[in-house]
Amino acid sequence: MKNLLSSSSFLILNKVLARNLGLKESILLSDLISKEEYFIENGMTDGWFFNTEANIFKDTTLTPFQQRKALKQLEKHEIIKIKRKGIPAKLYFKINEQQVIKFLNNLKCNKSTTINKNKEIKTINKYFKKPQVLDVKNYCLERNNSVDPEAFWDFYESKDWFVGKSKMKCWKSAVRNWERREKKNPKKMSKIHQHLQKNLNVKEKLKQKFKK
Repeated sequence: MKNLLSSSSFLILNKVLARNLGLKESILLSDLISKEEYFIENGMTDGWFFNTEANIFKDTTLTPFQQRKALKQLEKHEIIKIKRKGIPAKLYFKINEQQVIKFLNNLKCNKSTTINKNKEIKTINKYFKKPQVLDVKNYCLERNNSVDPEAFWDFYESKDWFVGKSKMKCWKSAVRNWERREKKNPKKMSKIHQHLQKNLNVKEKLKQKFKK
């Protein structure tokens, strides 16, 4: 959803947000989403990213005063979270995608007498793309671990790819965590089983090699 509001070399504004949230607030949100996408592409996974008044002014022409005023409105509507951290302190932002969607849907509901629920805006989790079993298998082979790809996939598929109460953001990290747990609590395997497992791994690697 947020990629529809993003800005790169030009500004993209959602008219509904601009009318109901404010033009400056919508411009600032668009710029922050663009900055968020940059950090995601460079490995950010927790949703927090930083930006500076100077950068925002350069990208949007909003003055520091206008920025602070717009940020207060975005915080008031719980669309963004802000915190300072680091030395020297930097301003970090986190966009509440669910609240953006909720805000847009609520505005739509308030303006319509009849609502087609099938057309309601859906959330796209841009932090996570569900892997196929083959993706997991290939990654496990790449890491040369003993993780059972099908068991891993079935486990998280049954949980709708949630880790606790949060949606998974990186399945490769989950594989590595699974791998570490297995190393801490290794299962006892007979020598025959170990030998068979080793041969199976070699065969899988050869298959991948010949496929290329």
